[in-house]
Amino acid sequence: MTATRDLLIEIGTEELPPKSLLVLSQALESDFVTQLAQAGLAHGPVQRYATPRRLALLVSALATRQADQAIKRRGPPVSAAFAADGTATRAALAFAESCGVAVTALGRIAEPKGEFLYYEGTRRGAETKTLLIAMLTEALAKLPIARRMRWGDGTAEFVRPVHWVVVLYGEQVVSGEVLGVATGRHTRGHRFMAPRRIEIRTPAGYARSLERTGKVIAGFAERRARIAQGVAALAGKHHGVAVMHDALLDEVAALTEFPVPVAGHFDAQYLELPPEVLMATLEDQQRCFPTRDRSGALTPLFIAVANLVSRDPEQVVLGNERVVRPRLADAAFFWNSDRKTPLAARRSALKEVTFQARLGSYFAKSERVSALCARLASVVGADVGHCTRAAELAKCDLLTGLVGEFPELQGIMGGYYARHDAEPEPVAAAIAEQYRPRYSGDALPATSAGTALAIAEKIDTIVGIFAVGQRPTGARDPFGLRRAALGVLRICIEGGVDLDLPDLIAGAEHQVRADLQSAATGAKTAPVPPTDLGGAVYDYLLERLRAYYLESEQGFTTEMFDAVLAKRPHSPLDFDLRLRALKEFLAMPDAQALTSAYKRTANILRQAGEAPTSAQASGPEPAERALDAALAAVTGPVDALIGRRDYRAALTTLARLRGPVDSFFDQVLVMAEDPQLKLARLSLLARLRDSFLSIADLSRLPG
Repeated sequence: MTATRDLLIEIGTEELPPKSLLVLSQALESDFVTQLAQAGLAHGPVQRYATPRRLALLVSALATRQADQAIKRRGPPVSAAFAADGTATRAALAFAESCGVAVTALGRIAEPKGEFLYYEGTRRGAETKTLLIAMLTEALAKLPIARRMRWGDGTAEFVRPVHWVVVLYGEQVVSGEVLGVATGRHTRGHRFMAPRRIEIRTPAGYARSLERTGKVIAGFAERRARIAQGVAALAGKHHGVAVMHDALLDEVAALTEFPVPVAGHFDAQYLELPPEVLMATLEDQQRCFPTRDRSGALTPLFIAVANLVSRDPEQVVLGNERVVRPRLADAAFFWNSDRKTPLAARRSALKEVTFQARLGSYFAKSERVSALCARLASVVGADVGHCTRAAELAKCDLLTGLVGEFPELQGIMGGYYARHDAEPEPVAAAIAEQYRPRYSGDALPATSAGTALAIAEKIDTIVGIFAVGQRPTGARDPFGLRRAALGVLRICIEGGVDLDLPDLIAGAEHQVRADLQSAATGAKTAPVPPTDLGGAVYDYLLERLRAYYLESEQGFTTEMFDAVLAKRPHSPLDFDLRLRALKEFLAMPDAQALTSAYKRTANILRQAGEAPTSAQASGPEPAERALDAALAAVTGPVDALIGRRDYRAALTTLARLRGPVDSFFDQVLVMAEDPQLKLARLSLLARLRDSFLSIADLSRLPG
């Protein structure tokens, strides 16, 4: 039985970026575990830890050495391995050296191509402790760090300066240097409550020692759970309900090592602010949790989370209130000041605000979006006037003080200001909904005009950025095209919008090209969009659609997606209907046999160079007459079902062909010597193939 020991790794740093902490922790675990697997080192469960000042891993029951590896290698031909006098050539010597033996220890193996030198032996596995430092160094080098920094006189680079490194294997320190720091067994506790060094005797006691002696809760998930429980309990103590969003819980957990919730208050007059403004002030600027009463209305109570147990908790509360108070006063000032100027009066000033250097101003963008909204109005059942008016005013709130202070409220504040300006409610609602969905799981636009504006705004952005050659690459996506593409697809599929996407893209492309040409007048070099701009954008949206389905955990496979993709449906909603119907069809008992028959049919037709699908006189064989009759019987009903997009029923109907199809391939020779008979049978198979192909290309499926 292989001996094992627990392994503890800890990288101690200056305070890490809170929004990157969880990503860095997950990446370190993933990369290090991958290296363990590549090295053939078995291990038990892996626990990761992350606090503002540390990234750590606990690997349970890690094997103390690699397993011995059997080696079988064929070397050079014997004819090239020895000279005429029998002495070994350089080829033989090099092969023997690479195997770690003398030439005389090599064997020979006879193969059809001749006789070769041969080595068979065992390579002893390396001790784990000799591999760990290199593996850790490589894992740290692969972390997704946007900008690395140096510190002191060293050459090491990391996201923040590193002060200590623990590499403890069992009870022994694995000696070495990581990021310019010598490894050891001493960690550090809380910066203020327990700043002294703490000795870690065994990996398994790491988290317990940190909490008891160092006043640090090392586990991110545990710390987050304590924050949620503490905030909820404190809000309940004050007869409120805490508003806790996942993103804020993650950020607060990344900012604290020993979280202690405290309650604070602000003047009730600020409850007159739009709730989004109040919550943005507390959540985004102060990392505090707002509270609601039992009816759902916001209250003048907030919960802050301190990073220590204070000897004077009242001063911590007063300190938080002193910071929140002027922030709310600023928000109230902007709110009152912004409403003095109507949105419409700000529109001309959008000409001076650049959307993108080559695409022009936000005014130009609003004109393009307005035209797209007019095209979309009938599709979504909205009033054209409401759609175009909303598009004209949609970007005006970018010039307001509140949106300048809270960029995340753009659109939302525009809706409030439009209502204050007595714009029609559909216009105000559409402006507020233009960026939906803003993130994964966010609500879709709830109004028809908002749906039109949201789609138009996103499509214009995608087409425009593609036109100037700045499509997303790698992790870079400065204009949020991935989010915009997924938003369009979600609105169409989940919102039931039957949209001809290539047609809308073509309309957006026409306008973008016109604006680019206009902007190029008098310029030395005119921007030249790709020739197939529309096709490139549509392909990009389809690839985002692939991610939408394959990451949904609904059982869709790459092969299912590709089978429908082969038809390139113009409507994402139609794509969804086809894909879900195909998934249900493949669960039917006859699906596998029909899929195999379809592939066989497609192969025969491809090898034969295709055949006309027009009706040909059936051959003499009963099986081919039976298939012809069965196909004729289902063709009309299937065509009608496909016309209604009832693809489930269409595939269910086609499944009745299984018996006639099986009999046909069992009893009929398709490639008959008689040319007319061969043509009739190929025509019959072409009709069979096209019946399924009108829904999806089954040849893309496995089996």
